[in-house]
Amino acid sequence: MENTAIIVLLLFGIACIGILSNKYKFPFPIALVLSGVAISIIPGLPVIELAPEVVFIIFLPPLLYAAAWNTSWHDFKANLRPISFAAIGLVLFTTALVAIAAHWLIPAISWPVAF
Repeated sequence: MENTAIIVLLLFGIACIGILSNKYKFPFPIALVLSGVAISIIPGLPVIELAPEVVFIIFLPPLLYAAAWNTSWHDFKANLRPISFAAIGLVLFTTALVAIAAHWLIPAISWPVAF
């Protein structure tokens, strides 16, 4: 029951941030990040632990749905190459960089395990 109250409170907060970001023409994802940072620096708040499944099932789909409706397909097609590079190239680059750092910092880790 405790998690249910936290989830409802977080969803209410997201809705309020959405309304305020719409009213003041501020990007919604940036408003979410800034409000999360603001909440995290408040001393004395209890630690909230949510399972990743809850985040992926409850919080992420509405964000992706809203972003999909607000996507300009003309701009998307015009920027397909940079988007593909970021989605594929940067993921591969980051994977390689993390594997190199892990292998360098912990020599007992083999290359397959590092990747």
